[in-house]
Amino acid sequence: MSIREVTLGDKYDLDCGTVLMNGTQALVRLVLMQAARDRTAGLNTAGYVSGYRGSPLGAVDQQMAAAADMLTAAGIRFQPGLNEDLAATAIWGTQQAELRGEGTHDGVFALWYGKGPGVDRSGDVMRHANMAGTSPRGGVLMALGDDHTGESSTVCHQSDWALVDAYMPVLSPAGVQEILDLGLYG
Repeated sequence: MSIREVTLGDKYDLDCGTVLMNGTQALVRLVLMQAARDRTAGLNTAGYVSGYRGSPLGAVDQQMAAAADMLTAAGIRFQPGLNEDLAATAIWGTQQAELRGEGTHDGVFALWYGKGPGVDRSGDVMRHANMAGTSPRGGVLMALGDDHTGESSTVCHQSDWALVDAYMPVLSPAGVQEILDLGLYG
């Protein structure tokens, strides 16, 4: 039996079965996986990632920036938000790209990331975007970083209830693998 060498550089190589990564790196791999999945299905989709940094998701922007070449090659644009509201509004806009028949893609899949106070701040956008719905060949996933003990935030928070209030479905991954599994499902 041969032993396959596993390196930290494998995390975004979709041909590698066993990879080592943390949760924020899993978000990068997730959008790359969605792009590959759409291509395999014969779809001409684009990807869009935006959000606002903050612990515990403070490294998402760094991981996305580090993978910029791979994201661009996969048709995914990373645009950090100036704040949570602008990022959420831009994400909402991706779901309206083909409403007038002028879109250049079959749809846009999008990822928004932020922490609890940003969820509170962006509640209006999230509620209205959810009520408007997503593109038939697109979709939005939100990665919410909660700081239940308030160690790195101005207040303690748990975002689940804000999403329930906005009638948004909630997926709660219990580990890094479930970020990928539930992310593709969502």
